[in-house]
Amino acid sequence: MSLDTQTHKIPHKPDAMPNIKSAKKRLKQSVVHRQRNRSAKQAIHTECKKVLAAVEAGDSEKAETVFRSAAKKVDKAAAKHVIHRNAAARVKSRLSAKIKKSKEK
Repeated sequence: MSLDTQTHKIPHKPDAMPNIKSAKKRLKQSVVHRQRNRSAKQAIHTECKKVLAAVEAGDSEKAETVFRSAAKKVDKAAAKHVIHRNAAARVKSRLSAKIKKSKEK
């Protein structure tokens, strides 16, 4: 794995790369973790948008099915500490409230 110097710089030293072996390893690990975390957060964001689109369209059945998959992704991200468990609960609560409100109309 090669390190891209544009995205893997030390914040206070823009052209510096670590010299110590353990620091180099941590840099590689942080790159992998950052990519994984961003991917998981983007997946959550996409699923939430699908739920909201289904609610806006008035399709409560589709909203519920998409909500189940969104809740699963949110819970998985919380279990892996990508997002905080309270943030996961808040996202699920807000989505379910919107679904419930759309059913009442």
